[in-house]
Amino acid sequence: MAVTSKLKGEFVDALFEAVLLLQNEEECYRFFEDICTIAEIKAMAQRLAVAKMLEQNYTYGAIAEATGASTATISRVKRCLHYGADGYRLILDRLAVKGQET
Repeated sequence: MAVTSKLKGEFVDALFEAVLLLQNEEECYRFFEDICTIAEIKAMAQRLAVAKMLEQNYTYGAIAEATGASTATISRVKRCLHYGADGYRLILDRLAVKGQET
């Protein structure tokens, strides 16, 4: 699939290239703690948790209670799941396969 993202650019390409060089969870913690604020990391983690719960058909109320996400965030994630670039789908499918392997 060709990348047509509005994000595409030299600096973003370099960032993604750097992320792809990370080899394990510890390296991810070290890199992301330096490059992002704690709030940014927690927000991304929260969105992934919301996506997982939406896929499992949890209600907005249950998701909000479990994750602390606002209904606006939950709606945004749901919109991305259905109409986005399929990034959530890609990673949720891979996480599901990884879960079956363990």
